[in-house]
Amino acid sequence: MTRPVFPFYASDISALARSLNKQLEDCEHKPGHVEVLNMLARAVGSRNFQHFRAQVVAEKRLLSPRETAPPPDYVQLQRLARYFDANGRLTRWPGKYSHQEPCLWVLWSKIPARQTLSENEVNEVLRENHRFEDPALLRREMKERGMITRTLDGREYRRVERKPPVEAVALIRLQTRSLEGYKKL
Repeated sequence: MTRPVFPFYASDISALARSLNKQLEDCEHKPGHVEVLNMLARAVGSRNFQHFRAQVVAEKRLLSPRETAPPPDYVQLQRLARYFDANGRLTRWPGKYSHQEPCLWVLWSKIPARQTLSENEVNEVLRENHRFEDPALLRREMKERGMITRTLDGREYRRVERKPPVEAVALIRLQTRSLEGYKKL
């Protein structure tokens, strides 16, 4: 098993030597391994070795390139946008399975977060956001895909908080933007 490496840097070697010398003079016994680590860490401005190590780990994390999500497929996004009208309402149920889920994510985004809703309240949200009058289909599909949960008796529904896929996020943003632009007219 390999140990993590913590690079040690001192901008002024003379100041490092003075600090170590003073700390060794104050020590009444031969310092052990951990004491030497703490002395070295204090000599470069940290409180102790744990503080020094935390600083190094945080710096590596901040300076490393962040994992960025790949850009959405804009051709697919254009196809998906055709399922929505100018008001951001789903006009028809997509026949292709790969088109269904991104459209459901748009409807999922309209359901209030961290609230318990009745079946009628969920139906109302869905009716306001689609035009083909089948909230039961949409509710069932969202439940099967893990976007919402419900109690066994079907009285209470909750939106499951999780991050949508890249295409779904782009479609939600597109629908929100086009709806905002439509309201400005």
